[in-house]
Amino acid sequence: MGDFRDNAKRASTFLKSLANPNRLVILCALAEGEKNVGQLQDILGIHQPTLSQQLARLRADNMVSTRRESKQIYYNLASDEAEIVMGLVFDLFCAGGSEELKGRTEDQAESEAA
Repeated sequence: MGDFRDNAKRASTFLKSLANPNRLVILCALAEGEKNVGQLQDILGIHQPTLSQQLARLRADNMVSTRRESKQIYYNLASDEAEIVMGLVFDLFCAGGSEELKGRTEDQAESEAA
């Protein structure tokens, strides 16, 4: 029974990472492949402070990993679980392309401001 509880806790943490629209669109963008912060900002239209905050949360939850190349930090999905789930989420909800992802993020920001 302990394994079930441990796995349930891991699943709960994993799903909580997906429960924020900004984190979800970041993960959808990364499902297409590795990107740096500037690329994510351009694709998603998320302001840098919010993007940094959400990327930090995703790193803490082991959803994304990073690699440094010169002054750039590149992000990608960190685990097989993240790749599998985000592949499914991407196919179901994000396959409309980067412009649609950007529109969803902007719509979310507008509704949060209202």
